[in-house]
Amino acid sequence: MEGNFSNRVRDVISYSREEAVRLGHDYIGTEHLLLGLIREGEGIAVKILRNLGCDLLELKEAVEDTVRSTSSSTSVGNIPLTKQAEKVLKITYLEAKLYKSDVIGTEHLLLSLLRDDENIAAQILQQGFSVTYDAVRNELDSIISGKASSSSGSSGSGGRLSSGYGQESSESEKSNTPVLDNFGRDLTELAENDDLDPIIGREQEIKRVAQVLSRRKKNNPVLIGEPGVGKTAIAEGLASRIVERKVS
Repeated sequence: MEGNFSNRVRDVISYSREEAVRLGHDYIGTEHLLLGLIREGEGIAVKILRNLGCDLLELKEAVEDTVRSTSSSTSVGNIPLTKQAEKVLKITYLEAKLYKSDVIGTEHLLLSLLRDDENIAAQILQQGFSVTYDAVRNELDSIISGKASSSSGSSGSGGRLSSGYGQESSESEKSNTPVLDNFGRDLTELAENDDLDPIIGREQEIKRVAQVLSRRKKNNPVLIGEPGVGKTAIAEGLASRIVERKVS
């Protein structure tokens, strides 16, 4: 089933299993898939949720309050998917096909979770955070149209966008770092293309990271914290400063 999944979606599935173990559950349900999305912390699905005003920490707490953890120990072996979770993963193929995408991204997984409003994840998103299937589709369409308009001037091939729209796709363009591209994003390139959101209120953290990176020794900063607290924002802010030549 995982043949067309992006690396981020594979991570989400792996995280969902770990979340099930953490909560003492002997199954992987849609609620665990949603926790996996939150824990992954990046990708288009998370961007959509944030754009729709969804606080990831509050969403995580809402899921945990709904399902409750158990004190029983769960085997670290194979944990089965519930029928609903299995159905959701199958529907991701349909969602990707609707967008003419060869790769299944986190955005397709989020849409798939919301397509069936009877599963736990969909109920939490809709009832607690007003995140609906139509709202996610509209936001995704806006993201795609924005990417398409920004690239139309530089691309004469007329090729269609694939999954990730520059973030989660398997890039067809030649790259000097093809292996690294599978595991991360070039934030400085995104900053140069003005594809990063403006960073507000993180000046001290960004300055501190820049100071650590400038050291001759012990120059590896580590950003830690719960999903949604702004780790990525600090990295993006640093990338913007580098492009603007404001890092000394």
